[in-house]
Amino acid sequence: MKKTPIFLAFGVILVLFLSLSMGQFGVSYEKIFFILFHPFKSGDLANEIIWKIRMPRILLAFFAGSALSLAGASLQGLFHNPLVDPHIIGVSSGAAFGGALAILFGLSSIYLLGLAFVFGFLALILVYSLASIFEGDRRLMLILSGIILAGVFTALVSLVQYLADTEEILPNIVFWLLGSFATSSWHKLLLLFIPVFIFGILLLKLRWRVNILSLEEQDANSLGLNVKNLRRFILLICAILTAAQVSVSGNIAWVGLVVPHLARLLVGPSHEKLLPYSFVLGGIFMVLVDDLARSITSTEIPIGIITALFGAPIFVFLLVYKQKKEKNVKQA
Repeated sequence: MKKTPIFLAFGVILVLFLSLSMGQFGVSYEKIFFILFHPFKSGDLANEIIWKIRMPRILLAFFAGSALSLAGASLQGLFHNPLVDPHIIGVSSGAAFGGALAILFGLSSIYLLGLAFVFGFLALILVYSLASIFEGDRRLMLILSGIILAGVFTALVSLVQYLADTEEILPNIVFWLLGSFATSSWHKLLLLFIPVFIFGILLLKLRWRVNILSLEEQDANSLGLNVKNLRRFILLICAILTAAQVSVSGNIAWVGLVVPHLARLLVGPSHEKLLPYSFVLGGIFMVLVDDLARSITSTEIPIGIITALFGAPIFVFLLVYKQKKEKNVKQA
């Protein structure tokens, strides 16, 4: 188990390197090595493809997957529920509505990013406001409020699609909603990297507190933590990470649900190790999915389709494996 971080680091480097060679324009491994160590060589088509197209796209996919997985693992611990993912708190749906609205009105990409962020945070505020109306278990009320708000924003997205021009705008909305890294750039990478770097590190530093929040609320309070404020803060961080991902690459499901379960198989339920492993595995998973999306056919397949096709069977396998493992432990 001590060697696992080394294998993960090697896996990240290997996946990123191999991904640079994949695509419609073939680049040999020897050429990639040369290009990586001569980044300022100009006039070479392969150099342009690696540094202007593939490198920002691969890194964007990595940090998008990392953000979703880190948020998913944190939320599952926060709500004591392994079926929770970033979409359950309504932020993804809110951000998707903001992005779809920007495309409907023909706004530029910077406005698309801004509206996705704004409506993502608006969704979180509405979730908390709605949850405060109901009595009962706070965590359950937040989940139910998230489901309700997600349904509302999904309906609003459908309304935007209904109002959109079917010749040009509607296909753009649909393709964006399904998730894609086709429009990746260094600018978009920076917009995602900054919140992931700042709030990802912050969340990783709080991972021992997530362990405490995964206890019963009474036990957590007895340890001197302000559970209510801490839960709000971690929810806010997860919302920022999710909104940042949706704003640059559209609505991508299953990653934040499946990858934390894969990480638990490696390191167990403790968030001390679970959160960093989820971060790394989520990035690797998303890069591999994007490799498939741009390599299977001549026309690019939306990311959301592939994550659903692979995520659902993997999740079923993990649930069956977990049940068999628990059964064997009880029999022993």
